[in-house]
Amino acid sequence: MTDCPIHPNLFTWPASNPVLLGGKCPRCGEVSFPAQSSCRNCGHNDSNVIELGDRGSLWTWTIQNFLPKSPYVSDETVETFKPYGVGYVEMPAGIRIESRLRISDPNKLRIGMPMKLIIEKFSSNDQGGSNLCFAFDSLGDS
Repeated sequence: MTDCPIHPNLFTWPASNPVLLGGKCPRCGEVSFPAQSSCRNCGHNDSNVIELGDRGSLWTWTIQNFLPKSPYVSDETVETFKPYGVGYVEMPAGIRIESRLRISDPNKLRIGMPMKLIIEKFSSNDQGGSNLCFAFDSLGDS
């Protein structure tokens, strides 16, 4: 049984304290997520992979109330689907990451709240394990 990230270079794995990975252009300083070899701002090749960290603040959010359509692939069905939060989390590098949120109660979400990265099982894989994805959860008031 093997658990593995849904895509390489999204986050450090395996790791006791995983962090998101991004790219930074050595020419113009543009930060991207996920990491890409060429800069989306100036087109320069050979962007550097950088660690974006594991904490940020909630920039905006909504609640996903229905099972997403294809190409969304998970083990959820219409019958087992439960609403979840989706938000943009602003990281210390200034980039905003779109992410699933562990909180689905709109009364518990607020713009600016501190968030922490978590790695969670997303779907089954063909090695008998799970595909892992990132999400963010409340860090609590700090």
